[in-house]
Amino acid sequence: MSEVATSRHRNAAVSWRRWVEPALLALTSGLLSAGGVAWVAGGGRWDDVLWAAATVVAVVPSAVWVVAGLLRRDLGVDLLALLALLGTLAVGEHLAGALIAVMLATGRALDAAAQRRATRDLRALLERAPRTARRRVGDVLSEVPVDEVVRGDRVLVGPGEVLPVDGTVESGHAVLDESALTGEPELAERAAGDAVRSGTVNAGGAFELRCTLPAAESTYAGIVALVQQAGADSAPVVRLADRLAAWFLPLALAVAGLAWAVSGAPERAVAVLVVATPCPLLLAAPVAIVSGLSRTSRLGVVIRSGGALEELGRARTIVLDKTGTLTAGRPAVTEVVTAPGWTAPDVLRLAASADQLSPHVLAEAVVAEAGARGLALTLPRDVHEEPGRGVTAAVGGRRVRVGKREDTPGAGWARAAVGRAALDGCALVWVEVDGAPVGAVLLSDPLRADAARTMRRLRSAGIDRLVMLTGDRPEPAQEVGAVLGLDEVRAQQTPQSKVAAVRAERERAVTVMVGDGLNDAPALAAATVGVAMGARGATASSEAADVVLTTDRIDRVADAMEIARYARRVAVQSAAAGMGLSLVAMALAAVGLLSPAFGALLQEGIDVAVILNALRALRGGQVGGRPVPPATRTLLRRFATEQDDLHQLLPLVREAADALVEGPFPQAVEALHRARTGLVERLVPHEEAEETELYPALARTLGSGEAVAPMSRAHAEIGRLTRRLQIHLDALSGATAIDPERREDLLACLYGLHALLQLHFLQEEESYFALAAE
Repeated sequence: MSEVATSRHRNAAVSWRRWVEPALLALTSGLLSAGGVAWVAGGGRWDDVLWAAATVVAVVPSAVWVVAGLLRRDLGVDLLALLALLGTLAVGEHLAGALIAVMLATGRALDAAAQRRATRDLRALLERAPRTARRRVGDVLSEVPVDEVVRGDRVLVGPGEVLPVDGTVESGHAVLDESALTGEPELAERAAGDAVRSGTVNAGGAFELRCTLPAAESTYAGIVALVQQAGADSAPVVRLADRLAAWFLPLALAVAGLAWAVSGAPERAVAVLVVATPCPLLLAAPVAIVSGLSRTSRLGVVIRSGGALEELGRARTIVLDKTGTLTAGRPAVTEVVTAPGWTAPDVLRLAASADQLSPHVLAEAVVAEAGARGLALTLPRDVHEEPGRGVTAAVGGRRVRVGKREDTPGAGWARAAVGRAALDGCALVWVEVDGAPVGAVLLSDPLRADAARTMRRLRSAGIDRLVMLTGDRPEPAQEVGAVLGLDEVRAQQTPQSKVAAVRAERERAVTVMVGDGLNDAPALAAATVGVAMGARGATASSEAADVVLTTDRIDRVADAMEIARYARRVAVQSAAAGMGLSLVAMALAAVGLLSPAFGALLQEGIDVAVILNALRALRGGQVGGRPVPPATRTLLRRFATEQDDLHQLLPLVREAADALVEGPFPQAVEALHRARTGLVERLVPHEEAEETELYPALARTLGSGEAVAPMSRAHAEIGRLTRRLQIHLDALSGATAIDPERREDLLACLYGLHALLQLHFLQEEESYFALAAE
């Protein structure tokens, strides 16, 4: 069958169900009520006639549902409903038949309503997809079908409109609501030249974008395709119900047959079948699973099928890629080491000026760091770039070269830079001015701020084993594994070896693979559940995955895991509780304590209660930990921004220690004063504000002052070492040399400050500032 024909068939089935279920409920309820009125009025046999009519009305769609199930090789509990209806007609229990008919119609209608509510957010994605775009050609603006917009076209996006294609901001300043893709409620600002994605909403004034990906290939089109597949792939959604029905159906038939054989009364067999008619009961499992799909979609997590959500809820092992998954996926400057007589800002400014026109990823990181530090760059002239070697350019009358060197300079500062790069697993970029090396820039791919918290949340959610697979060298890979507390780290992995490793893990337990790159696609496909970081990952990895994160946040994996476990738990509880009650009712009916009519009423109550319980999966369970009030979230973002700037103090402290070891007295004192000024004028006020504003708010949010006590203690120790540094500098006023004892204590003070600041910054970013993103 063609894709078009399949789609038409599916749409026809959905349309048929929309009117059949309400009509069936209205007709059977009307006939049941009319029969009751006839019985009260003493209208002869009209009550039985009306009740029998209600039963016959329900037999037709029940037979259709059974045949449809048989065609899918799915012999479910619809067969029990049909047998119960036919049984009541055969033994003349017309009231029981009418009650079963109403029960069946009510269950189907309730399930349809529950499914519509649970899939509301998924349908919203499809309904808001733009159909047209306003394309500008010269001075002419025309509205065209969105499929006619091609790469390079300029598109005008008005206030409140959904971006129809991926592109870059061409003119104007864009303020975007990206919540449909990322789950983030805050508005994002984009300047000219910044990339924007289809599916986001223009929350500001009108702006123009230049199309980089047409609608059919855009971000939003990919998400819509995933959602359509998630909605169409209904078979895996009911897997839990099918597994339960596999033994419930023959058991019900056996009990009914035994009751008939022992008592000789066919009414008892009919009563057993009546109370064993849990059509809506076993639909409670997919209602809970689809509710889980709805919740994850609101967080920017698209899960292709209910089967994938079920497996995610059963997972015990998670395998993760490193670059772009646990790390930022982009290099960042960690340190600038300088030759004597040069400062880090001067070296970085010259390097960034020369690198401005280079497309190399390391050059972009150097320029970005200079921008973050507020350094004024000079436009380079006479730029020459040698691929893989570096850039040479004229900057302010000097010849600056930035890149690799064949050999290492013999100076002590250069050997120290090489040593630090090797120990920390950093890339090393040399900076030369007029042929002489003046500094080195160390770059690394930093861990995501939320990576450690996410690993802890996965552990608490029931994950027993965390494994990292990476093509990187063993040294940086082992360091990441140690920091995150992973169970196993495998470095220098190829796509083939990643697949083999994932298959081996899958043989031991239900395994989730998380990755973002093109080389991760085979491993994602090999896992029980593949999770792709789709916000900026490769298309192939997204297509190979069962779960796609539309936001660039690793903690959404933990959110999806918690939702999946909760939804699956609700599904199992709903199905098990309902079936348990049905089994008790079957036993009572088998020994003659329940008539068919009363059994039908009892089963109706069980079914409705269980489906309503399954809807708890839409809201219950706590995702992401304790909620953060908006005022506290604002404080967190403010102090996180300030702390980003304070990271520049770490090189100042390190440079002061290096100057004490190698530099002459005047340069050492100058470096000490620079470090002291940064600590006293920038760090201390920041920490005092944290103590008076941020930490009290966090204590209220986290429920205890003990949660922030370790950070306050770190502040006290940083303050003590800063005061100690000030005392030493006061004593050096007017001196011409540093005595060995003072030098030793100063070094201990500086090294202690460096280590303490580094640890303190990381702890705050991981434990507190990451809360602002939740």
